[in-house]
Amino acid sequence: EESYWNQASPQINEYYQEFTKALLASPFRAELEKKYGKIVFMNAEIALKTFSPAIIPMLQKENELVNTYEKLLASAQVPFEGKKYTLSQMTLFKNDKDDERRLAAWKAEGQWYKDNQNQLDEIYDQMVHLRDEMGKKLGYDDFVKLGYYRMTRNCYDKADVEKFREAVVKYVVPVAAKVYERQAKRLGKTYPMSYADNAIEFRSGNPKPVGKPEDIVAAGKKFYEWRSPETREFFDYMLENELMDLLSTKGKQGGGYCTSILDYKAPFIFANFNGTQGDVDVITHEAGHAFAAYLNRNRIPFATIWPGMEACEVHSMSMEFFAEAFSKEFFGEDARKYDYSHLTEALTFLPYGTMVDHFQHIVYENPDMTPAERHAKWKELIGIYQPWMKLDGEIPFYAEGEGWQRQHHIYSMPFYYIDYCLAQTVALEFWELRRKDDQNAWEHYMAYTKQGGSVPFTELLKNAGMKSPFDESCLREVCETAARYLDQYDLTGIE
Repeated sequence: EESYWNQASPQINEYYQEFTKALLASPFRAELEKKYGKIVFMNAEIALKTFSPAIIPMLQKENELVNTYEKLLASAQVPFEGKKYTLSQMTLFKNDKDDERRLAAWKAEGQWYKDNQNQLDEIYDQMVHLRDEMGKKLGYDDFVKLGYYRMTRNCYDKADVEKFREAVVKYVVPVAAKVYERQAKRLGKTYPMSYADNAIEFRSGNPKPVGKPEDIVAAGKKFYEWRSPETREFFDYMLENELMDLLSTKGKQGGGYCTSILDYKAPFIFANFNGTQGDVDVITHEAGHAFAAYLNRNRIPFATIWPGMEACEVHSMSMEFFAEAFSKEFFGEDARKYDYSHLTEALTFLPYGTMVDHFQHIVYENPDMTPAERHAKWKELIGIYQPWMKLDGEIPFYAEGEGWQRQHHIYSMPFYYIDYCLAQTVALEFWELRRKDDQNAWEHYMAYTKQGGSVPFTELLKNAGMKSPFDESCLREVCETAARYLDQYDLTGIE
């Protein structure tokens, strides 16, 4: 089936493009825009810039390469403590509170990537050259412009993203560095620390959810029942119709996502529970996506159900912060620990996410870089965006500055990752609002979410009374508030 769609989807796209051309040429365009808004036509114009029948064979090859990469990672069996585990299952051991066991887990996983690095390098090298060729075939200097069009960037450009990355380095990196300096002191380690030590915030271990998967789902049900009538109705619908596949099993694709079953106007959540706090994030993050889809399920045309990728991530990342109202139900005695780590992880993610974006711009602007040069560039960027990472080679793959190859988006969805960073910034705005007035923050969230995909990202924010992450004051103010909050956070009794 996958092989079939790898070949068929680009061919189907040709017919879709003909539909798009007809839509744009409609003599009723003005009337349609007046009734349904301009965004469908705006996005249609962008879509035409991403395709030509001449690149169908290249799109088919790209699909095959993505499938090869995903299959390789899904098939991983990492030897550890006499058994073999999937990459998703290794996450639990990589967060173990025992220093030696945790380091051994990082080394074991890193060695798997190292053992498969030649294939990972070859797959990506082919992808880069193929995408570069497609960009040039469509009349662009490289893949970057095409990549932005493929992501339907309709309200910001490369220059805006560069300014955002600069703001992250200026405002977020210093706050994140202080987080890791405190962590090193708390753990009795020397700063900067290894990947294995950076992975655990507390000597007593990272916060763990209470109970089994069904207990986490039950706590989620309580939260959504409490939050609002809309969320209560939504989560009951998800449970009654069995629209969540949560457990990690051998051979199952890694990661998690939310999609929609359009024939039934139903969201669907896919995930891999592994016993960590990430399990709770699924019930909040992916359910945030699903809630937005549920709220907008009756929109016409259906293309306006979902906004752009960056706007969608606001739904999910912000819901994580709203769910902190039920941290005790999810984490029990670890609730205080979770609230702290949830904020610090949001802050420390931003430099990583922008680094992923920066790396891809460099790669696609220089498609003839060798695999070794790409690894060297990633290592260089770590020094800028993650100065708290010790690159001493102790942990194979990771400590050698090669960890980008574990990031699915770099292979499968080029230029997607900055969306998470933009959304995380807005989610931190909601975190800040919620500290002042939870109900007011929720009203802003609903004002944002109820718009679906009716207007571009920056307009969604403006209409909901939120700042744009491209406004430098947005990150500056959030970081100032977060820094004060963390300075005063009471971790008494938590080792």
